[in-house]
Amino acid sequence: MSIELPQKIQGRKRDARITIVTATYNEKYVQAMLQHCLEELGEEYPFSDFEVIQVPGSFEIPMMVKRAIVQPASREEPEAVIALGVIIRGETAHGDLVGSNVARKLMDITCETLVPVINEVLLLDNEQQAFARCIASTLNRGREAARAAIRMINLREEHEATNRRFNQGAAGPEQPKLKSER
Repeated sequence: MSIELPQKIQGRKRDARITIVTATYNEKYVQAMLQHCLEELGEEYPFSDFEVIQVPGSFEIPMMVKRAIVQPASREEPEAVIALGVIIRGETAHGDLVGSNVARKLMDITCETLVPVINEVLLLDNEQQAFARCIASTLNRGREAARAAIRMINLREEHEATNRRFNQGAAGPEQPKLKSER
């Protein structure tokens, strides 16, 4: 477990298309993460409206994440999607099964669509851990999710800009001229 949040990073844009999918199960914790996430995103992208989609539980998050990417409400694919949920382990393996399957599907969606999906569906042992990660501000995973989304949007932009320059011939070593071009 990390003991501090990643360093805050500046977004390179004035606005961004970010969708946040949240579970309503364990609502007080998820809503606290959402508030911290929206505050952090709002500081970086003050001219953006972030789409928030609520689903009943963490198990339903991957389906709505995929839908938000392949059938976006705004007709434009989001630049990043943030998944927020809280699973508190019980006496059975159910929480572990849900947590591992949600994580796997979110990674699959990221790899299939090439849209960053930030996974903050937390699998925790008890409510004390949930409070520390969702409500308290020191290790708040909502802020962490926002910072990860900002980093991934910046990285994706840099990568696309490099590809554009390369495809236009502005990047890379100069190609030798053919004798007929001299």
